[in-house]
Amino acid sequence: MLSLRNIWTLCRKELVSLLRDRVLFVFMLYAFSLMVYSQATGVSHDLVRASVGIVDEDRSALSQQIADAFLPPRFQKPVALAADAVDEAMDQARYTFVLDIPPDFQADILAGRRPVLQVLIDATAMMQAGIGSNYIQSIISDEVGRFLRREGKAEADAVSVQVRIAFNQSLNSVWFSGTMALIEVINMLGILLAGAALIRERERGTLEHLLVMPVRAAEIMLAKILANGGIILALSLVSMYGVVRMLLGMPVAGSLWLFLASSVIYLFFATSLGIFLATIARSMAQFALLFMLILMPMTMLSGALTPIEAMPQWLHAAVQFLPTKHYVAVAQAVLMRGAGLDVVWPALAAILAIGASFFAFSLIRFRSFLAQQQ
Repeated sequence: MLSLRNIWTLCRKELVSLLRDRVLFVFMLYAFSLMVYSQATGVSHDLVRASVGIVDEDRSALSQQIADAFLPPRFQKPVALAADAVDEAMDQARYTFVLDIPPDFQADILAGRRPVLQVLIDATAMMQAGIGSNYIQSIISDEVGRFLRREGKAEADAVSVQVRIAFNQSLNSVWFSGTMALIEVINMLGILLAGAALIRERERGTLEHLLVMPVRAAEIMLAKILANGGIILALSLVSMYGVVRMLLGMPVAGSLWLFLASSVIYLFFATSLGIFLATIARSMAQFALLFMLILMPMTMLSGALTPIEAMPQWLHAAVQFLPTKHYVAVAQAVLMRGAGLDVVWPALAAILAIGASFFAFSLIRFRSFLAQQQ
């Protein structure tokens, strides 16, 4: 009971210290609100208002039908170009796509020949170029097929492909980006707050006060983990309801409480890592450098930005020991696919095992750190 009372008292001290740091508190509010929203909406993974120029050398009903198929919001209204103006327009980056419809295109289609239709793409706009080329091919194929069926020239398709999109029927990238932004903020602040709390104690001289009190290293470390983790968890809940669900309009498919429970388990690892880094750094500046050195690889290897399958084969085994990878997998499964505990428990078990091991390692390091301060 005395140990629990000590932990509770130290937690209250950590909360008061954190709330009195106005700059850090404002940063937390910003991170869970504007940072999540801006990261979700600022970078679009969809094709939006792509500029298109069309060189129509056929002047037929089919060529006009293809031009009319480029509709907003994916494309701007196509602009007619002369053939000799294409090079200058592409050099000046006025159009991302230029479609060149050759003469006698409609006649060749009706005669059963296979005319060549050229699409020029400005690949400096890499994301729009990659996504837009597939859209353009699909538009041309659909419009030609529709034209031939109307003319009674189309042959029956050998295979009919029916596409069913699960979990995100509108292919809204904002939902995915918003969820991953929230995960990144939880990971970032879990490391930052716990580490900054320890360094703040040392810089202000209050760490010496703790060393002469009848408290143990485990109680000090648990208090920092529980206090900072509790603040992050509360702000995560507010951000999930206020930003992700209300502002971004993302429906949560699974149990929000299961996601929060998984966040509690993960925060034990993230806050332990922050304390471990703070025992190595001699100042807040050094801690910031270590923080960036650790955070960026963790984020890139977690699967939040790039699928694990797209990474080099030799990395696949290594990332299995990264709790962030399992946390991202749990968040995607619960929030987007509606998975339950029966599906995500292996990932939760991995986070718990790795987090408990690192907590024990960080506690040993923290005890050694306190011994050096005496």
